[in-house]
Amino acid sequence: MSSAPTEYDVIVVGGGPAGENAAAYAIAGSDRTAVIVERELVGGECSYWACVPSKALLRPGHVLSAARAMDGITATGLDVEAVLRRRDSFVHDLDDASQVQWANDTRIDVVRGTGRLVGERQVEVDGTVLRARHAVVLATGTRASVPDVPGLRDALPWISRDATNLHEVPQRVVIIGGGVVACEAATWLASLGASVTMIVRGAAVLANAEPFASERVVAALESSGVKVALGTEPTAVHRPDAKDTGEGRIHGGAVTVRLRSADGDTELEADEIIVAAGRTPATEGLNLAAVGLPDGYVSVDDHLTARDVPGDWLYCVGDLNHRAALTHMGKYQARVCGDVIAARAEGKPLTDPKFTASADHSQVPQVVYTAPEVASVGLTEAAARKAGHSVETVELDIAIAGSALARNDFAGHAKLVIDTTTDTLLGATFVGPEAGEQLHAATIAVVGKVPLATLWHAVPAFPAVSEFWLRLLEARRA
Repeated sequence: MSSAPTEYDVIVVGGGPAGENAAAYAIAGSDRTAVIVERELVGGECSYWACVPSKALLRPGHVLSAARAMDGITATGLDVEAVLRRRDSFVHDLDDASQVQWANDTRIDVVRGTGRLVGERQVEVDGTVLRARHAVVLATGTRASVPDVPGLRDALPWISRDATNLHEVPQRVVIIGGGVVACEAATWLASLGASVTMIVRGAAVLANAEPFASERVVAALESSGVKVALGTEPTAVHRPDAKDTGEGRIHGGAVTVRLRSADGDTELEADEIIVAAGRTPATEGLNLAAVGLPDGYVSVDDHLTARDVPGDWLYCVGDLNHRAALTHMGKYQARVCGDVIAARAEGKPLTDPKFTASADHSQVPQVVYTAPEVASVGLTEAAARKAGHSVETVELDIAIAGSALARNDFAGHAKLVIDTTTDTLLGATFVGPEAGEQLHAATIAVVGKVPLATLWHAVPAFPAVSEFWLRLLEARRA
């Protein structure tokens, strides 16, 4: 730190995808300077412990399933060690050298350590105060929450980080949670041979999705051997031999979980327990109070500027602002944020639409990489009605020539949520194999407010799976 600069145009605290993009966009095409302050790995949660390793673990199971659903192909199963090696290659064995090189090549310095706000445009890192001429961007994200269940913390449960970086597949796994992380982990663990039980407090998994999506995911999980206990919650956890070696590996005997449901109390035993029960803002040590903000999520306006902090110098992108906790949306916010910082530094007005984040309100695309995948964008029917829209829906099973050619057992469902006042899409949900690859057309239609009369002239190719769009529009005209 002593030989490094202490003044930059832009300081970014947090080196995940959102922080990287904010820094890059803020200095692009200029002589401005930027630094990323990162206490762990440049590339962040998504690159090493979440999206990337999870997808790397999920994809082999999807490919195996597709192969088994195709005449003329012999598929014997997964080589677990090879799957884990492939995962390791994508996370670079938890080495961020290539990301640091990218930053340096982009003229972004990297400072290792914990960034702490100490005043206006000032960030302290291990005793050295960095000063920003134009902006400080907070991009520290969130961390996994562990609920206050008696004995749970003492049992040293896995969180998503542990699960995606496992080196051996446990025989019996209990997953607490029913959201995206829980459903995806159950999917790939089952494909790798684990016996999985999901403990879900609510009445459905993926509670914010269309009900048919939740139902189809549960049915598929159960058909793969996963036990899904809905309306159930843990009341106590016991693991007498648990200990942490300090090397990232948790050892101990079997874990016993006491459960409560409408049917009474039960117990089950497993080799590992995974907590996937939500996230909390990663602000420990950030010292938000130094700039007058309460601890927790940082509220921002549509320029990604922190509310209640005068001077338009403090920004927040990614999960920490609690607008849309998805990597691609954090990167989107970061692009807007970087452009805003650059414009303000150059004295330009913020009149261009690119300076305003709008898609992360009600036009958010998301893919859950279960088997089948759940791809959605915009509002569900329930959310649209709650927001006061005049709503019409159209839905059907995906059963066309393209889907039959794709695989023998293709099963999918699609639903559009239509604003009858404007005749445009408010949202769409597709469930089926590779459904995520069908989503961007819907995203463009939602964001672009394309009238359905115009979509009628967007002709899908034959015999592609995307021909289901034609069937949806036909069903609406009927």
